[in-house]
Formats: sequence, C-alpha cells, structure tokens
Amino acid sequence: MRVTGGQTDEMLARHIIRESKDILNWIVEQGVRWQPSLGGTLSLGRTNSFFLGGGRAMLNALYLTAERLGVEVEYDAEVTDLAIEDGMFLAARLKRPIKGETEIRATSLVAAAGGFEANIEWLKQYWGEAADNFLIRGTPYNRGSILKMLLDKGVQEVGDPTQCHAVAIDARAPKFDGGIITRHDSVVFGIVVNKHAQRFYDEGEDIWPKRYAIWGRLVAAQPDQIAYIIFDSTVVTSFMPTLFPPIAGQTVAELAGKLELDPAALEKTITEFNAAVRPGTFDHTILDDCRTEGITPEKTHWARRIETPLAYPVRPGITFTYLGTRVNKEARMLMEGGKPSANMFAAGEIMAGNVLGKGYAAGMGMTIGSVFGRIAGREAAKHARN
Repeated sequence: MRVTGGQTDEMLARHIIRESKDILNWIVEQGVRWQPSLGGTLSLGRTNSFFLGGGRAMLNALYLTAERLGVEVEYDAEVTDLAIEDGMFLAARLKRPIKGETEIRATSLVAAAGGFEANIEWLKQYWGEAADNFLIRGTPYNRGSILKMLLDKGVQEVGDPTQCHAVAIDARAPKFDGGIITRHDSVVFGIVVNKHAQRFYDEGEDIWPKRYAIWGRLVAAQPDQIAYIIFDSTVVTSFMPTLFPPIAGQTVAELAGKLELDPAALEKTITEFNAAVRPGTFDHTILDDCRTEGITPEKTHWARRIETPLAYPVRPGITFTYLGTRVNKEARMLMEGGKPSANMFAAGEIMAGNVLGKGYAAGMGMTIGSVFGRIAGREAAKHARN
C-alpha cells in the first residue's frame, strides 16, 4: 500500500501474497532452481530470492518441463488477430515466417504477452518526445499488440499508461536488451544530479528494494532525460558491480569535464552537500542517522561526504508498463461492464497493473507472474476440461 500510494486492488494484492507462499516449492517442482541467498548488499539477502542462472535459466527450465508434458511451442509466430465474441475467445490468427498464416481455435486463452514498453510510438503518446531517450531493458518485441487487441475487443483496462517499472540504468547501455547488468544500485551511496549539476530528489528516502524502481521516472522528468550518480571512491565495493566502469577524475572539475557538466556548478553542489552532511553511524540495512541538514532536497539517510568522486551517467530504463487487462482472483479477464470472460485469462505484466498502480517493491513482477501464471493455467485447464 505504501509503495503504490494506495493505487492497488487490495483484495488481489493480498491474494497474491497468500498464494506466493506455495510458489517457492512449486516452481522447484517445475525444474527451476534457486541460488543461495544474496548477502552483503542492500538488504536483498532478507527480502528476495534469486533464480540460479537468472531469468533465462528459469525460462529454459520451464520450457523443458512444458515440452516433457507434451506442450508444443510455436516460435516466431506473430498473433495478428483474436476472434472474440461476447467475452468468449474463439480463435487466434497467426503469421509464421515459413508456414504462413493459420488460425488456431481453442477452448481457453491465457494472455501472457507483457506490456508495450518496446513500442516507442505508444510511449510517446503519454511521454512525448522524451520517450526517444528511454532505454528498454528487455526484448524489442514487447510492443503491446496482444494488449491492444484485447482492449479493442472489449476487455476492461486497468492501470495508468504513464506508470511503469523504470530504473536508472547506464546511459551507455544499448537501446534494447541491456538486462540487469546495466542497472545501477549506487544511488543510496552518493548523490544524483541532472545536466545542470543540480540534485533533484532525496537519494536516501527509504531502503533500496522499496525505492530503486522510482529512479527511472525521476530521471525521465529531468532535462534531456539524463542524470549522473556521483559517489566517493571508498564505496565502490558496497554495491553490485555493473557492466560499465565508473567515470573518474582527479578533481571535481576534471570529472565534470568528462561528464560534460558545468565544473563550477558541480563543484558548488558537491561542496554544499559535503557541508550539510551530519555525522552518524552508517548502516545501509536500516534507516540510519547519516543525514544532511540545511539543503534542499535533503538526504535523509546514508549521507556521507564525497571526497574523491566517481560517477555513472544514467537514463530511464523501462522494464515493463502497468497498463493492462483487469482480472479477478481466478485470473479471468473482466469485460467492459464488469462481466468475467467465459474463457480468457491473463498472467504477468499484461495484468500487473491490477496490483501495481504505481511504484514497485523488489521481486513483485516475478511474484505476480508466477502466482497468476499458475492460477491462469489452472483455471484455463479447468475450463477446457469442462
């Protein structure tokens, strides 16, 4: 409720939390393996579980299990149309590179096709030209075509189209498919400035897993959608390393030159920040007493002086969008007017907006996908059998 500002379906949120307890063991039964708890970095050891080998290893394991169960997977098959009548799915039209077009009829449909984060033109409808400077953390194929078809055919929409999971990622990352190795977790250890070398938000507002996903939107609101994380060289081993090395300078002025920032402005910002830092006991696992006093914005926790600065340039990295299909506890899509669909279900990012009106807490995306994926599969199978 806190991270979404109350913009969530509380009943569905509580349902996900209850159901997630069984996922830890159930997903292992499907062939997925967990890695030992992460320790020593940003409280993640006590809040999050990680898949051994990451997301690709998880997907490979699930595909293998599905194939053993007799599931056939059609790769490079684009869905070009959905036949839906009175809330009832009838068939999907497919276009394939070699086999051509075909129609597949089925008794149930599960939509798990993600959001529209890779559709820059769609993003620009809400963000304007700023969307040209967004980087997309995942596949270039998540263009929202299935989502648009469903909404156009009477499925009720949920969520704000401007809300999304967006983190600060390295500005040197590729336009698509940068993945987690371009994400920066160094914000809480330093300060963040825009192209005018001005700070614009409290870098120590809350524990990092509750706040890392706000920084993409914050950077998106800055001039030219660019910002710079600046921290002292002594903290470089305190956060997970990224693909790109930090930018260094012997002096603040030299660093500013490399970042193409006004040296005098950056010097002033860092000097004022250092003067405002009040002594305390640093502890990144709690809301400690290391803070600033007398500057705006203040840094409420984890404030330490910057003596030998290093920097990362960052841009908004869009992970997934929150506009989606409204569902009930059975993962059944709701039609306009509120009537549940007879045989259409949704799971993952295409329905995450039911729970995530805005904001994010680390691990919620995988939790929503896992829990509602399982529910949608179970309910679709039950309908098919009946």
